[in-house]
Parts: sequence; structure tokens; C-alpha cells
Amino acid sequence: MKVKVISVLEDNYMYLVIEESTRDAVAVDAAVPKRLLEIIRKEDVVLRAILTTHHHWDHARGNEELARLCPGLRVFGADQRIGALTDTVTHGQELTFGAIRVRCLFTPCHTSGHMCYFMWEDDSPDAPALFSGDTLFVGGCGQFFEGTAEQMYTNLTQILGALPKDTKVFCGHECTVRNLKFALKVEPENEMVKEKLAWAKQRDERELPTVPSTLQEEFLYNPFLRVTEEPVQRFTGHTDPVEVLRMLRTERDNFKKPKERPNPPAMLAFDWGLFSPFLEKK
Repeated sequence: MKVKVISVLEDNYMYLVIEESTRDAVAVDAAVPKRLLEIIRKEDVVLRAILTTHHHWDHARGNEELARLCPGLRVFGADQRIGALTDTVTHGQELTFGAIRVRCLFTPCHTSGHMCYFMWEDDSPDAPALFSGDTLFVGGCGQFFEGTAEQMYTNLTQILGALPKDTKVFCGHECTVRNLKFALKVEPENEMVKEKLAWAKQRDERELPTVPSTLQEEFLYNPFLRVTEEPVQRFTGHTDPVEVLRMLRTERDNFKKPKERPNPPAMLAFDWGLFSPFLEKK
């Protein structure tokens, strides 16, 4: 099982998972069809299925075009809002693609229909892989757009956090540096945060991905997986794990980038309402 990490859009990742003996492939979050098809041709593989974590356009917008270009393509997901969906999956359901095994893990919160995918090959020495979409990031977790802190706590502790610790984590966005800067604010004395942040900055400067991490690593520096640790609880002012998680997410949402000087023409355009038609369409 080979995983191709594909950077698309502003900071998204989509993935191509290749079954090396058959040269069949499965895509995860196929947002940019043209780029995906280029890699499929380069790797000389056949795309058999798409696994979509959630319905947001930056994860699912390529489904319809790929379904049109690849007759018989199956599109898996847990939300009827996912384009070109052919197979609705449920928590714990297992799929097989050649030697590749997939367990579907339902993690509602970022969206009410969010599904993560845990992949492995029997009798393989390689570590299993988790495609976590916008639920678990390197150093962070997704925003609670359609769910609650209670749901995310269950997702991170009982579902994803219970997977084998050597599991490789392939998330939906490249936001590691920003996540770890926040983690450093939460735990300024955490040496693992400092080391991972320095590493991530070097990768970012070279325009290289910071995925995958591992679950074992995440428990050392990701504050959203460290809600029972005393420094994290002290930062939030709470001891109940769910309340700690809720406060962390609130603080992370308010952890803004340094303010940039407004662009005068852009500000005038907003004042004059020139962007209104575009905003209304969105």
C-alpha cells in the first residue's frame, strides 16, 4: 500500500492510495480532478473508488467530474450532501480494495456526516494509515461547525485515539505550523511542541508537507489529545475533559494571524459594495 500525498488548493491535501500488486487505486477527498488524473496516469494505476470524508467543497468538489470521466467509479461517504455518492457507509463498516482493508469511523462534529477512514493490509510490516479529514490535524483538530465538544471528545479519545499508536495520520489540511504555535501558547514548557514546531517551520519554508504524523506523536504535542494533562487544564481553567476541549477550541478559533495592513483599494471596494454580488453567491 503506497500513499501519494497531493497538495491542492490553498492548503488542502488529497490522497491516492495504491494497491501495488494490482495497480488499483483509491482516492481520498478528490477535490481537484485534473491534478488527481495527472498522478493516476503518471503512476499507471486504475482509480476504483473515492472515499470522501465530508461534503465541504474543498474535499468533495471533484466527485462529479471524476464519476463522469471514470464510468463505474464508486464514491463512498456518510453524508447525502456528498456529490456523486454511490455508497453510503456507516460506523465500523469495512471495505476491501484488493489487499487494502478499510474501516469506516464515524466522527460527527466538524460536519454532522464526517467519516474518517482507517486503512491497513493484513500481514504487512507497514503501519496502518488514518485519513482523518477535518477531524484530527497534526497538532490540532477541526472546528465544531455542525457538532459539539462532547462529540469531538468522543471522536478524539474513544474512536481515533483508540487506534494503534503507530498509525500514520494523514489529515485534510496543512495547518501544522499554526496549530503548533497555538500548542506552544497552551504548553510553553512542552519540549515536544518546540521540537515539532521547529521541524514544521523548516518543512513549510521548503514547501514540503508535514504529513503524516503518528498517533503516538500527536499525544505528545497536540493539546486536543492532551485534555487530561495538568498544563492544558491550567491553561483552560477547567479540569473536566470536555470543558477543557471546548475552551481549547474557543481559544484556537480566536488565535488569529497577525493583522496585516489593509489594502486600500480592497477596503474601498468593500465600502462601495463591489464584492456584494460575489458574497451573496457564496
